[in-house]
Amino acid sequence: MNVLIFAAGLGTRLRPLTDHRPKALVEVCGQPLLWHVIQKVVRAGASEIVVNVHHFSEQVIDYLDQNDFGVPVKVSYEPQLLDTGGGLRQALALFTDKSQPVLIHNVDIFSSGLDLADFYRQHQDCDAALVVSQRDTQRYLLFSDENRLRGWTNIVTGDVRSPYTDFNPQDCHRYAFSGIHLFSPRNSERLQNYPDVFPIMDFYLNECQNLRIMGFVCPDLKLLDVGKRGTVEAAEEFLRQF
Repeated sequence: MNVLIFAAGLGTRLRPLTDHRPKALVEVCGQPLLWHVIQKVVRAGASEIVVNVHHFSEQVIDYLDQNDFGVPVKVSYEPQLLDTGGGLRQALALFTDKSQPVLIHNVDIFSSGLDLADFYRQHQDCDAALVVSQRDTQRYLLFSDENRLRGWTNIVTGDVRSPYTDFNPQDCHRYAFSGIHLFSPRNSERLQNYPDVFPIMDFYLNECQNLRIMGFVCPDLKLLDVGKRGTVEAAEEFLRQF
């Protein structure tokens, strides 16, 4: 299992904790966020991990050099932030086995109720698969009855995005994205058509009419975004419960 951990962000929502260190090294229960995610994906069967870095990158590189996680861990350094799409495109070149799908996991996401190994196995034939759930939020992904991605909406602003000309959001199932997804490397060439810096969600929404991009609805998913101030204490309680 190839795994990409997105850890390049500036961590502005976690200030002042990120004034002198990267978000990936903010500690929860005595260990960095990055440690928790690496442990989780290794237990799920990760064979090789790539971590993208930018903000205080040397600290993350030193941390990875000083720790043995039992599987190869490589670094994709971004002198300029490439966003998630550009970051994925750069990181793909670093995997030894470029034929394997890549499991993508944000460094600031804690979850329970999701079997990552099972998710990975079930979606080998997809162009991409997104872990989603029924959760209250402002922005939702929209799926067909077969859980194929069809669009996106912001229920506060009323904005809607979809490549389908006959698209009606009312005909779709509405789910919240988790920050955990799977990408097939056979779509790498399509990534070359995008700018240097772009979010991977733009790719998914632009290409969902042509590619098999599926939603994996996880009814038991418990999710915590540790990317903002005040959530570190919540994350410690989350780990104690799950």
